[in-house]
Amino acid sequence: MMMLQPQCRVLSVQIGRALPLQMGDRTVLSGMGKQAVEGPVAVNKLGLDGDEQADLTVHGGLSKAVYAYPAEHYPFWRAQRSARGLSTELPYGTLGENLTLTGLLESMLYVGDRLCFPDCTLRVTQPREPCDKFNAVMGDSKAAKKMVQSGFCGFYLAVELPGRIMAGQSFVVEPGQRQLPIMALFKKAKAKLID
Repeated sequence: MMMLQPQCRVLSVQIGRALPLQMGDRTVLSGMGKQAVEGPVAVNKLGLDGDEQADLTVHGGLSKAVYAYPAEHYPFWRAQRSARGLSTELPYGTLGENLTLTGLLESMLYVGDRLCFPDCTLRVTQPREPCDKFNAVMGDSKAAKKMVQSGFCGFYLAVELPGRIMAGQSFVVEPGQRQLPIMALFKKAKAKLID
């Protein structure tokens, strides 16, 4: 069996509680405020222990248990914030991700690919579709549109083999059937969001 990207690594693991988020003149509940955790974190079928999602119609559940984001995209978001005169301090987890990864981009992945960590296995299911909460967190009313246009969306993972995960771990990608690229799904979402 062929393995891809042996240099892939977990830079940070984040969890968060659903908390109030100010969006203009209204307050909504959001699970986007993720904080890095030290040491191993248990991974079960519905995600990381201690993590919450506010709107289970669009986040969480079996097919979106864990949200992963490539660290390679963080410089783009820092530049976007700098251009608006906002702080460029963006700790991992700011984009709402549970796992900040390096060595693996959306363009390399297909639905069904497996990320094999030392003690758990996660399966790629779909890209993230950003919402207005992302705009509020980033302090930019066009942040979701920029995510769509750039394709820097990150991806959701289902938990195939529960276990534990921690920052610093290396992992490999085990190819699935390789029929449906993540970016093809994102292009469909992009067309829907821009229409």
